[in-house]
Amino acid sequence: MKCIYFDNAATTFPKPPSVKTAVANAVSNLGGNPGRSGHVYSVEAAKAVYSVRQKSAAMFGAQPENTVFTQNCTHALNLALKGIASRGDRIVISSMEHNAAARPAYALSKQGTRVFVAEVEDTDEKTVENFKELITPDTKCVVCTAASNVTGRIMPIDEIAHICRTSGVCLIVDGAQACGIIPMKIGNGINFICTAGHKGLYAATGTGLLISDGTYSLNTIMEGGTGATSAELEQTPFMPEKLECGTVNTVGIASLGAGIDYVNRMGTGSIYAHENALCEIFIDGIKGLQGVNIHRQGEKFVPIVSFSIDGIDSEAAAGCLSDMGFALRGGLHCAVLAHKTIGTLPRGTVRFSPSVFSSENDVKALVSAVKKILKHGL
Repeated sequence: MKCIYFDNAATTFPKPPSVKTAVANAVSNLGGNPGRSGHVYSVEAAKAVYSVRQKSAAMFGAQPENTVFTQNCTHALNLALKGIASRGDRIVISSMEHNAAARPAYALSKQGTRVFVAEVEDTDEKTVENFKELITPDTKCVVCTAASNVTGRIMPIDEIAHICRTSGVCLIVDGAQACGIIPMKIGNGINFICTAGHKGLYAATGTGLLISDGTYSLNTIMEGGTGATSAELEQTPFMPEKLECGTVNTVGIASLGAGIDYVNRMGTGSIYAHENALCEIFIDGIKGLQGVNIHRQGEKFVPIVSFSIDGIDSEAAAGCLSDMGFALRGGLHCAVLAHKTIGTLPRGTVRFSPSVFSSENDVKALVSAVKKILKHGL
């Protein structure tokens, strides 16, 4: 049974043909361990990896040496947050954070780090004010998602970055739902961007990036072989090797390079316009239906729509839609703070998230499926 895919906030699918080609080429031709040997296979793999590092750096306005390949966005956030905060430090996170940021913050709090949560309000002005009240001179860092993975809410990152910059506080941004959809650049108060490769950048799973402006040096949370300063037991101080222990994911990195090329060809503006138009079609199709609630608090959004149906558990609703041929995610989306903020605990929501490959007809078919659930039940 063919399933129409609307779970792109989890990972984009399908991938562009060029990404598939890049993966096949890497598996077939980039067999050496990059940066570990002097033979041709190792050298060619290293060249390929560095080429993608340059593309990634250029996309976010960073330098290649400040561009670290990670397993995913969660890995990048752990590197950044645990690499900068320690016992006794004060950190601030938003009330819309994914567990990728919230759980590392919670773990740090168990070790003596003081964690404060800035409440996200319906308006950007109130939200920024809440951050401003919590960012004190002794704050070590602020962590804020660029866009919520639950509601699509675009956070007022520029305003928060301004507060951090003028206060001398490090700002770590979770760009998982924004990169590839809206422009994201390092600098102007944004010190770190953490993102996934497999979402809006259309790379394979197991890929991510930690982008830095170079202002802050991170402590390591793991050590090992890097191919550099091998005679020393102490971890190399040189970036990006310092944070890239062990063999990197050459195949995944190759897919990331192809994904970035694809996004650059399409343009984030074009991608956003297409996906946002599909969200508007979906919203128009369900907003007047009795028993359907759309959860979209805020002013601006990336292409994500969360909804719930009165009396029906969100995971059960998503399961029913799956049986009808539609792939959406129901539940809490690994973001309990966000669901607490928008008042959707404990049932959560069903999340609709299209991609550049989604069509208007697919969305209209989904609207019809939601109407069938309302009429006939699960």
